[in-house]
This record gives sequence, C-alpha cells and structure tokens, in this order.
Amino acid sequence: MERLPFQATVAGARYQPVRTLPVSVLLDNVRSLYNVGSFFRTADAAAVEKLFLCGITGRPPKKALTKTALGAEETVAWEHGWDAVAMVDALRGRGVEMAAIETSVHAVDLFDWVPRFPVCVVFGHEVDGIRPEVSALCDTHVRIPMLGKKHSLNVATAGGVVIYELLRKYREWGSV
Repeated sequence: MERLPFQATVAGARYQPVRTLPVSVLLDNVRSLYNVGSFFRTADAAAVEKLFLCGITGRPPKKALTKTALGAEETVAWEHGWDAVAMVDALRGRGVEMAAIETSVHAVDLFDWVPRFPVCVVFGHEVDGIRPEVSALCDTHVRIPMLGKKHSLNVATAGGVVIYELLRKYREWGSV
C-alpha cells in the first residue's frame, strides 16, 4: 500500500512530504487485540511501512482491534504469517535491520541506538516477551530506559515510544 505525500505543521515545526517512514513492525504472539489495534493506530500516525503480524497475533477484522485502531487497520499495510522466524529471515534477506525491543544484557539504550534504515522493530508476547529463537535472529537488541520501580511498559506503549524515536532520528538525519 502506497501512502500519499503529506505536509503538516505542528507547534511551528514543518514536516516535509514523505511516502512512508522506512520502519516496519513485527508483532510475534501479541495476544491482546487492543494492543494490536494500538499498533495499527501508531503505525498510521507515523507513516510506518508495514505491520507483520505473526503467530497468534490478532489481525483484522476483529471488533476489539478495530476499537483501538479507529480505522487505521484500513490504511496501514499488514501481513500475517504463522512463522516469525521465517518472516525475520525474509526481511533480513532484503537488507532490513531487525531490532528486538527488549531488555537484555547486550541491549543498547534506545537513545544511543543508531539504526540502519530500513529497520524492523520486533515486539513479543505481553508476558513472555520475544521468543528466544526470534530474538537470536535479530541484528540489534534495544532497550527503553526504565527509571522507575517498574521495569516494563505495555507493549503498545513501548511501540509508540520506539516508533516516534525512530521518526525523530530519521527526521534529524535529514531524511524526512
């Protein structure tokens, strides 16, 4: 699905025309349809290229997904595949950097990460996280800084943080 160019002015900042942000999102076994719907909505807002919905991750048409997506499920390109490992392999084969969003011993801080566009960010199950076999195939592991007593965010909230940081970096480097 190709997006039309857009221009917007927000609080005095002017955004130049862009077709899509060279970012995709892979959701592996995200069980909540509300979280999936939120990813659709954020993907639409940031002009993300595509959502890859893997395993048990819900896909349209589903009432709960539509409730949070607010129509974005009709504007964002998406693809479902049962095998996330095969999907990661295919994307890597096309030169896409695969970035697991998780806290691990070798994860780089989100704000220090220098992504190679195009990039696909990978999110896993709300409780169990990214499966080890999927995580092992990722080129990069990225953590969101956690300064409070809790050490995690809701997966859809984490997605919004990461996607907008990628938009900021892409724009800062003069690509948007």
